[in-house]
Amino acid sequence: MSATVERNVRPDYDSELQKIADYVLAFTVDSGEALDTARNCLMDTLGCGLLALRFPECTKHLGPLVEGTIVPHGARVPGTSFRLDPAKAAWDIGATVRWLDYNDTWLAAEWGHPSDNLGAILAVADHLSQKRVAQGEDPLTMREVLEAMIMAHEIQGVLALENSFNRVGLDHVVLVKVASTAVAARLMGADREQLLAALSHAWVDGQSLRTYRHAPNAGSRKSWAAGDATSRGVRLADIALRGEMGIPGALSAPQWGFYDVLFSHTNKDLATKPEAERRFSFQREFGSYVMENVLFKLSFPAEFHAQTACEAAVTLHPQVRDRLDEIDRIVLTTHESAIRIISKEGQLANPADRDHCLQYMTAVPLIFGSLTAEHYEDAFHAAHPLIDRLRGKMQVVEDERYSRDYHDPEKRSIANAIQVFFQDGSSTDRVAVEYPIGHRRRRDEGIPVLEEKFRHNLATRFPRARCETIFALCKDQARLEGTPVHRFVDLFVI
Repeated sequence: MSATVERNVRPDYDSELQKIADYVLAFTVDSGEALDTARNCLMDTLGCGLLALRFPECTKHLGPLVEGTIVPHGARVPGTSFRLDPAKAAWDIGATVRWLDYNDTWLAAEWGHPSDNLGAILAVADHLSQKRVAQGEDPLTMREVLEAMIMAHEIQGVLALENSFNRVGLDHVVLVKVASTAVAARLMGADREQLLAALSHAWVDGQSLRTYRHAPNAGSRKSWAAGDATSRGVRLADIALRGEMGIPGALSAPQWGFYDVLFSHTNKDLATKPEAERRFSFQREFGSYVMENVLFKLSFPAEFHAQTACEAAVTLHPQVRDRLDEIDRIVLTTHESAIRIISKEGQLANPADRDHCLQYMTAVPLIFGSLTAEHYEDAFHAAHPLIDRLRGKMQVVEDERYSRDYHDPEKRSIANAIQVFFQDGSSTDRVAVEYPIGHRRRRDEGIPVLEEKFRHNLATRFPRARCETIFALCKDQARLEGTPVHRFVDLFVI
């Protein structure tokens, strides 16, 4: 009787890991558009975190794991007085940024929110900047933060272009973990071997299931999952810099690697393809494309596939507000991804369930002419049964052109259209919005809205003079880039 002996030949690191590591270590950011967009993204992301501090369900998670812990040169959580170790600070920053579903978005075969990575970037940079000054060295500057943001956006976004993790049941925060690991390791001074080791552990790590984003299990974990992922990136970078060995075949190892365990066997279409076709596909080389094309949520704290539906509903509000009881049906025309991810019927159990329901996010602005985070709360929902009555009258249909244009790299539209029909046979116009105000095609129109959103969010936490100081600094590209990170974060401490 013979036994099969496994060949123990240690491979080179997977080429995908090497591609990411070489990009992070060697790429020079020279795109003025990317740096300008990163500055706007920084404002928007921090503002989203500040606004979330108004919600106790978010703030209950913040602070040290052991009360009273004092961390030398600890990283600060903007809008609070917390000074934490970088991993927990990354968790807290990431959770506040994502809590209200109001920060930036990237939509492709996979979707996600690349600014989630700011949790790791800002926490590590703040800690290191303070530590360097204490040792008589030069601090990190905000230019380095912006560059790290551009790289994290690019890693997460390029991996998302043609690789659908949701179709095999995995949540997109796996890409946050990978991107945060890469840029945190770079900020911490990793060499190539250390960076590769850190990345390998990010892929070998257990990955989140999308269960908490979908009916009937949608819940508030989706609001802190990215904070958890960006924090894990900091921890894995730290482990690697302490000398922990990497796992070269983390992705490709037969039977035991990421591809075979999590990316192929659960997907029959992939499992039947040759091994080479089951690996990640790269539509483009890493550069600064994602930051330049990122989508901002400027008007509505709502899942991005519904942003244009919300715009259309606000447009229709004056035509329907006095005839809400006369509505016979509402036809919502959308794209395939929106139907698959956020189209829901039946009872909605909590705010996290409601802000991922296309019909709910359309009904509220049809009725009230606006959509805010407060509109998802239990008390508001209970006080307005008309919302669910309108949901029950909605017909959701796919427009195949909308679905094609959603994936077209030259368009990347996120189209929705709404038409309301009344019981007397009359109807509103069909209002279609193909590109939301946060789209690159609408930057000139969108940036003033982004700045006003930032001003509003600052005012929820700081006195007027501090708000004006912060805003003036963030508006000045050159002055912001030259500001030491710890001095920048000082402005956000309560």
